[in-house]
Amino acid sequence: MQCPGQDSRYWDNEAIFEANCSKCGTIVEFFKDDNKRKCRQCGNEMLNPKIDFGCASYCPYAEQCLGSLPPEMIAKKQELLIDRVAIESKKMLAQDFAKISLMTKAARFANTIIKTEDAANKAVVMIATYFLPFATTLTEAESKATAIEQIRSRLTSLGANPGIVDEVCTILSDPLKVASDGNINHCIVHDSLILSHIASNPEGTNRPALLTKSAQEQAKQLTQNAP
Repeated sequence: MQCPGQDSRYWDNEAIFEANCSKCGTIVEFFKDDNKRKCRQCGNEMLNPKIDFGCASYCPYAEQCLGSLPPEMIAKKQELLIDRVAIESKKMLAQDFAKISLMTKAARFANTIIKTEDAANKAVVMIATYFLPFATTLTEAESKATAIEQIRSRLTSLGANPGIVDEVCTILSDPLKVASDGNINHCIVHDSLILSHIASNPEGTNRPALLTKSAQEQAKQLTQNAP
C-alpha cells in the first residue's frame, strides 16, 4: 500500500505550487513530493521549500518512498536514530547504574571529540558509544558474539542503514583494538571508552594510548583536576 501522503489521489489544490529560483528569480514549479527541482533558466538545483518529510525522518523505507534524500534529511534521520539508540540502550540497561554511567561519560567524550574530526561519522560513533556497555562488561557466561548479534538486531529494527550497522558491530567486536587503517570512528570510540575510565579513576595506570589529539587534551585536564 502506498503512503497516502505520497499518493496523488489524495492531493488537493496545494499539491502543485511555484517558487522563485534563489539565484535568478525564475519561477520553478514543484509537486509536493519533489525533493528538488532544477531551474530551467540557470540550472540551479533547488530544494523543495514546502516538502514535509514527516515520517521520513524515522521510516527505514523513506528513500524508497521519496527517492534520494537531500543531505539535510539524511542528517535529521541520523540525529533521530542516535536519540532512539540512546533511549533503547538505557531501557536495556534498566537499573544497572554503573553501566549507564559508563555509557553517559563515554558519549559525552565522544561528542566532544567528533567536533574536532571532520572525517568522523557521528552516527557510527555515537551509536557504537551508546552500545559500549554491552560489548565491554560481559560476564564469563555471556558471549560477545551473541551480544553483537543482539545489537545488530536492535539497530536493524530501529531502521539503521546496513552500512552503519556493520561498522558499529565491527567496532564493538573489540572497541580497544583499532585496525591498522586507523579508522577514525573506531579511534574515537576507543578514546571515549578510555576517557570514561580515566574520569572514574584519574590516577589509574596501564591504560592504552589515546589516539586523537582531543582525547589526549581531555585526559590531561582530567588528571590535572584529580583531587
